[in-house]
Amino acid sequence: MASEKTSDTDGPVLVPILGDQLTRDLASLRGRAKDDTVVLMMEVWDEATYVRHHKQKIVLVFSAMRHFAAELRDAGWRVDYVGLDDADNAGSFTGEVARAVERHDPRAVHVVEASEWRVQQALEEWPDKFACTVDILPDDRFVASKAEFRDWAEGRDALRMEYFYREMRRKTGLLMAKDGKGDKPAGGEWNYDSENRKPPKDGLEAPAPPKFEPDAITREVIALVEDRFADHFGSIDGFRWPVTREQAEAAADAFFADRLCDFGPYQDAMVHGQDDLFHSLLSTSLNLGLLDPLDLCRRAEAAYREGKAPLNSVEGFIRQIVGWREYVRGFYWHEMPGLAEANELEADRPLPEFYWTGETDMRCLADAIRSTRENAHAHHIQRLMVLGNFALLAGIRPQEVEDWFLVVYADAYDWVELPNVAAMVLYADGGRLASKPYAASGNYINKMSNYCRDCRYKVSEKTGADACPFNPLYWHFMHRHRDRLEGNHRIGRIYATWDRMGEDKRREYLDSAEAFLDQLEPAAKGWARDQ
Repeated sequence: MASEKTSDTDGPVLVPILGDQLTRDLASLRGRAKDDTVVLMMEVWDEATYVRHHKQKIVLVFSAMRHFAAELRDAGWRVDYVGLDDADNAGSFTGEVARAVERHDPRAVHVVEASEWRVQQALEEWPDKFACTVDILPDDRFVASKAEFRDWAEGRDALRMEYFYREMRRKTGLLMAKDGKGDKPAGGEWNYDSENRKPPKDGLEAPAPPKFEPDAITREVIALVEDRFADHFGSIDGFRWPVTREQAEAAADAFFADRLCDFGPYQDAMVHGQDDLFHSLLSTSLNLGLLDPLDLCRRAEAAYREGKAPLNSVEGFIRQIVGWREYVRGFYWHEMPGLAEANELEADRPLPEFYWTGETDMRCLADAIRSTRENAHAHHIQRLMVLGNFALLAGIRPQEVEDWFLVVYADAYDWVELPNVAAMVLYADGGRLASKPYAASGNYINKMSNYCRDCRYKVSEKTGADACPFNPLYWHFMHRHRDRLEGNHRIGRIYATWDRMGEDKRREYLDSAEAFLDQLEPAAKGWARDQ
């Protein structure tokens, strides 16, 4: 999108780069003359505090931005960098661009569209605020454009990732059979998820991922965060995330060499104290722009073609990127702004305090929250089937759960977090994204983890004070949403099981669930947003 203004100035082109656009081949930089360009990078208070982000998230973004600015300068670009502690910091993107327009008198502003709805709304006001031309360029770092997703989604009652994923496989040629037509998947199947559900065997351990020692720039940012954001959630000790392209590539190298082979079979496994297992830990670098998603997929495909990794692991990895990551981005823009307020199941319980403190006797939840607090990370099954499953079953208010996920994870941005939480985790969109609610009792957690062995609650007990809370909560959820869910072809049959129970047994389930829910302490105000 471009404004139609003309300018008498001979000034440069001003190129604002946002904190998740740390890509040398960014559309606003591509083909530009360095001596005719001023790159503007901004640490702004609004972005650090619109929710009270985990301390490690703030360190990660600001450190990566400062390293990227240094990289651009070394490459010959003129960079105007505004630090958070600069005396005249305006505190917002629009305010900082306005100040930069005054400083540099540019003939035009070229900016790549924002990844988040609220920031994009601000960008779209710039043509009316500034005297120069403003060009808002598409973000072409994704396989599918927004328009391409809209075209695919048009006329569909439900938007299923699997079918979109197949289109992305055909478009990219990733893992397609070499049959001359390019329309059949390698191995004969599109999806090897059925081979990627192994429970953890005793003693399962994975090679440790690399950790990156903070350099002088990162240490300076850590000091800033300790001073300015001391009351934000999370520990800053042991910060380990890649903050440069070189470090991100080293993290990718380590994953492909050490953990890709076992990633597939154990991607749904959970082991107490084993926070990462075989997961890639590359999402922070992908979402910052330090790594190219299609390049990672081609590297994974090459590992399969060269006999270095099994097809189920490689397909599972590629599906998470060109399938799920691309899909949720398209879904986000297709469904906004309504998705942010969606609450199809009318959930209204406040978020429990233990989501912030980790103080719960449920071992699975306590361990996932500990990892979240210490690492700003928990892997996707902990997020979906432990933390998310509990919020779904307990009927936690979607906006509070969404805020929590956005606050606590280093890879969380609204475009990826909101569809995952509102639609996948909480079914708040009524099934536009997921074909069923991902509700599960304690049996699932017991099968896929070793959490239940030493838990204060007993997964084998279905009701009563010692029963795993997931067991009665599961039936309580199904009971209260029967009108909505009984017609769902994927889960409707469970109501026959419920009906076969005697009235006394059903009452025991409901009473046990309500007794547990009644003792939950709601979160204190101010954890996620200033109130």
